[in-house]
Amino acid sequence: MANLKEVRNRIVSVSSTQQITSAMKMVSAAKLRKAQDAVTAMRPYAGKLKELLENLSASISDGKYSQQREIKNVLLVVITSNRGLCGGFNANVIKATTRLAREEYAGKKISVLCIGKKGADFFKKTEYGIVGTVGTDMPRGLNELFDQLIFSNVAPVAEKVMQLFADGQFDRVDLIYNQFKNAAVQITTVEQFLPVKPPAASATKKHSVDYIYEPNQEEIVKTLIPLSLKTQLFKALRDSLASEHGARMTAMHKATDNAGSLIKELKLMYNKARQAAITNEILEIVGGAEALNG
Repeated sequence: MANLKEVRNRIVSVSSTQQITSAMKMVSAAKLRKAQDAVTAMRPYAGKLKELLENLSASISDGKYSQQREIKNVLLVVITSNRGLCGGFNANVIKATTRLAREEYAGKKISVLCIGKKGADFFKKTEYGIVGTVGTDMPRGLNELFDQLIFSNVAPVAEKVMQLFADGQFDRVDLIYNQFKNAAVQITTVEQFLPVKPPAASATKKHSVDYIYEPNQEEIVKTLIPLSLKTQLFKALRDSLASEHGARMTAMHKATDNAGSLIKELKLMYNKARQAAITNEILEIVGGAEALNG
């Protein structure tokens, strides 16, 4: 059995860790509310924009962002977090990306664009080409997008990806991220970004509305498709940010509970060790007294 000093030191250490995890849980809970409200407020807008896009499907077929080419070069946009301590949040995205590259795109040339430090740290050690880390191939500060997640900061990244596709450097672009459902559940999602996927016939019929276009349908299409793509990336980043805070809050809640259980076990161990030490001292005293009497 460990001595009293060792057990006491472990109790102090675990108690300190419990205070840290509890504080991190409260911070994540506060940030989650703001991020969740942002995602909830954006979803109706994104949904309406998608509906408009479906109604313009007849005009999209000839656009530069909807060209269906033979898939040879694939760009995977991997959205992770800059920090850890959020359970399987980052691991799930990384696993989904590697599975996608090895199974669905087996034999294709794979490049990776990492938004988030954890994803960049992993994929720079792999055989996949990294896009957007150094140089002028992508706006700088990809990992800093989460520091001030606003549309004007995300739009240049989306524009650069769209330009790479339009120039023929990539034949397919997918987004891999965690979609926010609630604080405890995040859904790892693989979403086609480019080329623009034409809507299903049933969906087009369901959402078909006779719109009046001003100045004309062609001009609306030229504006709407790039805006829709930028919004799609922005929404994915907002979903990922809310999911990160939810995953970290849940992970820190579990860590705090586990620390509390461990402290109870250590205190029980400490009391047992203390009782054993007292018993030994009594036995030594009794033994000494009997020796003197003898």
